[in-house]
Amino acid sequence: MKRRTAREKALQALFQIDLSNTNKEEAIEHVLEGEKRDAYLLKLVNGVLEHQQKIDETIKSYLENWTLERIANVDRNLLRLAAFELLYNADDVPGNVVIDEAVEIAKLYGDDQSSKFINGLLSKIKQNQ
Repeated sequence: MKRRTAREKALQALFQIDLSNTNKEEAIEHVLEGEKRDAYLLKLVNGVLEHQQKIDETIKSYLENWTLERIANVDRNLLRLAAFELLYNADDVPGNVVIDEAVEIAKLYGDDQSSKFINGLLSKIKQNQ
C-alpha cells in the first residue's frame, strides 16, 4: 500500500474511532475493506492513539480563536495524524512531505478552507519542534 493510501485509510479509521468510539481493530478492518494489513497504516493509527493527549496539547497550543472541539472532525483527525508524523516520525518522513500530504488529503476530505487551515497550523508545529 502506498503511503498516501495508508494515510487516507488511517484518517478514516481515526475518524471512526473519534466519532463513534469504534474499537481500533474494527475501524482498521472496516477501512481495509478486505485488503491485507499495512504496517504504515497500523503505525499511524497506533501512534496517534498512543500519543493523542500530547498531540492534542500541541495542536491546542497553536490554535488562535479556536478550540480543538470546534474544528471539523475530519480536520481534527487529519491534524492529529500529521502532527504525529511531524512529532514522532520525523526521522522517517521529512516535515515538508508530511505537510504536503496532509494538505492534499484535506483537499479531498475537508471543506474549501481545510487545506489552508491544515497547512498553516502544521507549518507552525514544524517550525517550533
